[in-house]
Amino acid sequence: MPTVVQLPTGKALTVRAAADAFLGSLGNPNTSRNYGIVVGKTADRLGEDRPLAAVADDEVGEALEVLWSAAAANTWNARRGAVLSWASWCAERGYDGPTVPAWAKRMPPPDSDTPARSKLAIDRLIARRDVHLREKTLWRMLYETCARSEEILDVNIEELDLAGRRAPVKTKGAPARRRGARAREDFALETVYWDAGTARLLPRLLKGRTRGPVFVTHRRPGTGKVLAPRDVCPDTGLARLSYGQARALLDEYTAVHGPGTGWDLHEYRHPGLSHLGEQGASLLMLMAKSRHKKPENVRRYFKPSPEAIAEVTSLLAPNR
Repeated sequence: MPTVVQLPTGKALTVRAAADAFLGSLGNPNTSRNYGIVVGKTADRLGEDRPLAAVADDEVGEALEVLWSAAAANTWNARRGAVLSWASWCAERGYDGPTVPAWAKRMPPPDSDTPARSKLAIDRLIARRDVHLREKTLWRMLYETCARSEEILDVNIEELDLAGRRAPVKTKGAPARRRGARAREDFALETVYWDAGTARLLPRLLKGRTRGPVFVTHRRPGTGKVLAPRDVCPDTGLARLSYGQARALLDEYTAVHGPGTGWDLHEYRHPGLSHLGEQGASLLMLMAKSRHKKPENVRRYFKPSPEAIAEVTSLLAPNR
């Protein structure tokens, strides 16, 4: 059942009363906690005891500027979005009040600073003889699927479609829930696809295993460590390889100037999309591959190499 929020009657709605009512209507505890910080600070800046109808739009914009103008673009957008949701919630219920002014605009997300490794560099790293088969398979799979590291590490063998070269993964977020619908976990299942490189390595890595995590540790977990049944191979007793362990292993193989200076697992997602774009994949196809919902997010990942830019520039040369 949806939460019923009792709004004050018989007097003007104050800023604090509007904030409390809005936060009380949120069903997700994480959203309520995060929005509570933002809306609470904004209400305090506007004046908690003031009538909501007496607050001007520009005052809301000025409060955002004072509180978060020095924050990163993504932080600013998140804080602005929370206040905008609060204002929209009040307006939908017929309460006069301010909204976020047009001049307090959403900031464009900055380009990612993750480098796009060349295809040659990736192939050479995976081909090294001192790299274990587990890491070879993981890195190749991350590159060919353009998936997030956590998504691939969470896959189990029984979920693999080896013939179709695909698997469902739990991705971040989920479609909006209808009002009154049952609560459910905040994730959505989406499909990732790989190609011949991963297809050649996976059967060798599994060695006949038919269930449990695809990527497991080389040692059994300690007796005091409690793991979910899904995170332990029922045949070998080995635990699922964690993100921290996988990141440390990649850093060990690629660090040049000491620990912490090597590659990051995310550097397989970026070049995968960049190399597809260099080969002529359209923006819509890149969005389908990466499963991004907004074109600007894909733009952050697409970093063509200097050679690719030089090649496309040659199309402008005069005809011979």
